[in-house]
Parts: sequence; C-alpha cells; structure tokens
Amino acid sequence: MNLSTAFNNAVSGLTASSRGTSVVSDNIANALTPGYARRSLELTTNAISGTGVRTLGVVRNHDPVLTANRRETDANLAYQTAVSNFHTSVEGLVGTVDDPTSLANRLAAFDSSLITAASLPDSSERLDQVARTGRDLANSINKASEGVRQLRSDADRTIGRLVDSLNQTLKDIEQLNAKIPQVKHSGGDIGALLDQRQVLVDQVNGYVPVNAVPRANDQISIYSDGGLILLEGTAAEFSFTTTGDTKPHMTVGNGLLSGLEMNGNPVRTSGDTAQIRGGALMAQFEIRDELAVEAQASLDAVARDLIERFETPGLDPTALPTDPGLLTDAGNRFDVAAPEGLASRLSLNTAVDPDNGGDSWRLRDGLGAVVPGDPGNATQLQAFGAVLSASRPVAGSPFGTGDMRASDLTEALMSKTGSNAHTASQRLTFANSAQLEMARIEAEHGVDTDQELQNLIEIEQTYAANARVISVVDELMETLLRL
Repeated sequence: MNLSTAFNNAVSGLTASSRGTSVVSDNIANALTPGYARRSLELTTNAISGTGVRTLGVVRNHDPVLTANRRETDANLAYQTAVSNFHTSVEGLVGTVDDPTSLANRLAAFDSSLITAASLPDSSERLDQVARTGRDLANSINKASEGVRQLRSDADRTIGRLVDSLNQTLKDIEQLNAKIPQVKHSGGDIGALLDQRQVLVDQVNGYVPVNAVPRANDQISIYSDGGLILLEGTAAEFSFTTTGDTKPHMTVGNGLLSGLEMNGNPVRTSGDTAQIRGGALMAQFEIRDELAVEAQASLDAVARDLIERFETPGLDPTALPTDPGLLTDAGNRFDVAAPEGLASRLSLNTAVDPDNGGDSWRLRDGLGAVVPGDPGNATQLQAFGAVLSASRPVAGSPFGTGDMRASDLTEALMSKTGSNAHTASQRLTFANSAQLEMARIEAEHGVDTDQELQNLIEIEQTYAANARVISVVDELMETLLRL
C-alpha cells in the first residue's frame, strides 16, 4: 500500500467516524422521543478507488410488524379507558352498598320512616320525616338520571372534538406524504419527517384503529380496521354535528342525534360490522347510543315501579282513579306513552310535602283527604309500607322477569352497575398491561442507550486509529522530503 492510498483510506475513515458520531448522538438524544426510530450508518467500499469507505446514507430502522401490534393495543386501551370511566361514573351515581346516599339506602330510609310513622301516627315529626325521605329518594333518582344524561352529552361533545382532530390529523399526514418525496429528491434527510408522520398515524390510531400501507416514494395509505379508506392520496373527511345537550328521548334513529359520515356517506359506528371498530371514537358512540341509554332505562324502570306501586287501585280510598299517587311523574300519574327519562321526572306528591306547601298528615289520612282524620289511625301508613314490600311484576324490567319488591329493584340496579364497573375495570387493566408490554417490546428494538454508548466508543477508537495513520503518513512524508 502506498502512502497516498493509506492517506485516502484514513481520510475516508475519519469522515465516516464523524458521521457515525452524529448518528449515535441523535439516537441517544432522541431515545425517549415519541415516534423516533433508531438510525444507523450504512457504509460500503469506495467503488471508484476500491479502497477506503463511502457513506451511503443513514438508515431508519423500523419494524412495521411491531408497530402494528403496538398500535392495536393502543387503540384497545383508548377504547377500554373510555368505557371503564363511564361505568365507574354510573356506579358512583347509583351508589354502592356502603354508601349512605345510594339509591338502595335511600329507599330503605323511606321504608323505615313509614314503619316508624305507623307506630306513632299522631306524630307530625314522624310524618314530616316520611315526606322528606320520600323526597330524598326521588331527588337521588333524579340526580342519577341527570348524571347519566350529562355523561351522554359529554360523549356527544367528545365525538365532535375527536372528529375535528381526526380530520386535521389526516390532512397533516396528507401534507407530509407530499413533502417527503420532495425532500428526498432534493437530497435532504427525511428521517425526521418519517418520525413525525408515525406520531400522527399513532394519533389517528387512537381514535380509529388503522393499518398503514407503504406506497411508492416513501408515502403511505391508511385504512381503518373496519375497511374505511382514510387516506389514499387524499385524506377522507368526516362530518358530525354536535348536539351537546342530549335528552333521553333523542336517538340517531329519530334524527335528533347526529350519526357519523365520511365524505358524505354514513359510517357504521356500532356492532361487529362497525367501520371504526375499536378506539376512542367508537367508545364514545357506544357510550352515547348504547351504554347511557341502557343506564337510563334501568333508572326509568326503578322510577316506574315506584310510581306504579303507589297507583295501585284501592291503595288509597280517598284518591280518585285519575289522581297521582304518593310518588308521581312530575306531579302526574305515569304516562305509558313517555317512559324515556322518567327517572328525571320522579317526584314526591306535593300534597304531602310540608316543605312545598303540602300537609304531611295526608300520609296518614289519605292523599285526597280534605281535613285531618283520626290521629291514631295508621291504616294508610301501613298500606303504603306494605305496597313497597309487595312482590309484583315489573313492566319492562331490565333485571329479570320474576316478581320483585321495590328493594329488589334498587339492589339489582346497584349490582348491575357494580358488575359492569368491575368488568370494565378488569378489561382496562388487561388492556393497559398489553399496551405496556407491546411498548416495551417495541422499545427493545428501538434505541438502546447502552449499545449506542458502546458504538460511540468503537467509533472513537476507529477515529483515533485513522488519525494515527494520517500522523504516520505525515511523518513519512517529512522523512522523504528530508532525503
């Protein structure tokens, strides 16, 4: 090997070492940056001289299979988080066994107050307590119903925000798709743009699970797991009209709530054939159109049972067949034609409510009584208490077909909401564990800072060796010049 060859080899080695140092530094600096993929330097023998090394470029190391698996767990985690939060909130509204303000405990307090008043029917304080516990029971059911309505409204508003963000993110990916080939053809490094695009695809995947398919010129197409073409050259556009303040009777079917459309075509948002299967967006549609509706129906069933118990024929001889009972539908008898949202309208009959201009002695003497009767007669109070404890069929009950007492319904409601919350929490825990594991596996194939530091030491040694070669060549040249 002559001196010029040795010198050229060393210079090319120094150049490669310098470039390698930059690559390793970027890897270490971005080890925790979302979307960043480890870079490596691609080297080859100099084809012109046949000696030395030549840098072909920087390779972005990315495993699409690992990324796809991790995205699947990301989408499932987003879905399970939203569903679990909903069920936990509903459980909080209904209450638990040890919660003194739960619906079951409110009903027990009302029942107990009737028994206590019947033991001393001439006590105005005990009669007033019956009225107040009855009002507390109705207010608790009202509050739970309003809470469910708010959860449904929140889901509707969240859908609107997710759709806006989804449209913008797809547009951003479309723009990056167009920019990446331009930068590459001009000789620029597209690694950072690819990282940015991966972050955006991950964001879309959190809303709607997607598959990213590579295309020519480092571009991609995006399809939902349900078969929607979200990006094929041009980004799709979703449309949704936010209602914001939902009511129990509002549905997509009757046109009072908006469905989802893509490029003007309806999108299926529920069931096994959903086109946005999984992810945060489907979860919010499921909450708005299914879970909240089911929770409202359960509360309405409890409210209907309470109202109908006190409308039992012959229960109160002083009341007319058209008069409302002790518990009412906004002051009226139950209207079979408008069952939706009944829980929000449940109220104590004002005729017996001393805090609303009524007289509690009517609990003892009958709701239709004009003047107080025998203060020692507890027959009517006992009848009110007995009707609560009576087992009867429950119309449209979501809790079974057998005869049930009033307490059976509230306990079944609490059991159902508690079970739903527990199941959803378990699924969330599993989804979270799966996502963490897939993220860990993907990270193992990403930047390993220990390995990068070892690479940096090797580059340093290579740099020192090449620098020594140049130093030796310089010494030899000086020796030859002195001859």
